Amino acid sequence: MKKIVNKELVIGISVIATIAILVFGIDYLKGINLFSPANFYYVDYENVSGLEVSSPVQIDGFKVGQVREISFDYDNPGKIKVLLALDKKLRIPEDSHAALSSTLMGSGYVEITLGQSKKMLDVGGTISAGGSNGLMAKLSDDIMPAVNSILPRIDSLVYNLNRVAGDPALTAAIQRLDGITANLSGISANALSMSRGLNSAVQRDVPVVMTNARHITTKLDSVSSNLYVLSNQLKSLPLNSTMDNVNAITENLNKFSKQLNDPNSTLGMLTNDPELYYRINRVAADIDSLIVDIKKNPKRYISIKLL
Repeated sequence: MKKIVNKELVIGISVIATIAILVFGIDYLKGINLFSPANFYYVDYENVSGLEVSSPVQIDGFKVGQVREISFDYDNPGKIKVLLALDKKLRIPEDSHAALSSTLMGSGYVEITLGQSKKMLDVGGTISAGGSNGLMAKLSDDIMPAVNSILPRIDSLVYNLNRVAGDPALTAAIQRLDGITANLSGISANALSMSRGLNSAVQRDVPVVMTNARHITTKLDSVSSNLYVLSNQLKSLPLNSTMDNVNAITENLNKFSKQLNDPNSTLGMLTNDPELYYRINRVAADIDSLIVDIKKNPKRYISIKLL
């Protein structure tokens, strides 16, 4: 009888120990350390989306505890009571608040902002719930209004782009651009062929041009030598005496011109006296009439006697 009792006792103790180990093991895997001393506080939220048991509790990014329990408050419908297990040494001022935050992956945590009050909250008390201040909340508060203001513009932009893309004029313009591109390709090919032809022509004509240039250079050398000889011959001419003679002739011509223009000189009287001109004309007329009369009556002026 004692052996049966002992076996049942051992089995019962083993089952209880197994259950206890299982419970503690599950809590340990969740990050809950039942043997770590902690102070418990409550927070009432209206929405705990993303928050789970064992979610961290942080102050300025440093973990100071974890969520121990989440339960619906049936006495206050719409409220969800969250039990926080915080470090034993941590003291919470009365004006502190605990806000729900979330990471980019959507996992939630509690962010406590310590107040400035000198009076501390009793252990087991309720911390005021703050607004959501996680990354997603900041995105929702800061970026979403800007996104909402941009969306109508994007819609209008997409609409205008669709109109432009569906415009037949754009299709015609693209076709014209294709034609222009083809023409440019043809022009480029023609320019390339012309360039090749020009290069061959240059290669063919350059030797001839160089030969002609050599001939021209030779002729220029001969012309330069002839000019040099002519320059020496001009230097040997008596230019000074020739210029003196020219100056003397010029001076005599000036004197003769002055005498012709001077009415008191002999030449000037001949050229400037009109009476002399008229007398010469009368003498010439008389001589002309005399010659005419001689032709008509030669016997009057010429007598021929025969011996």
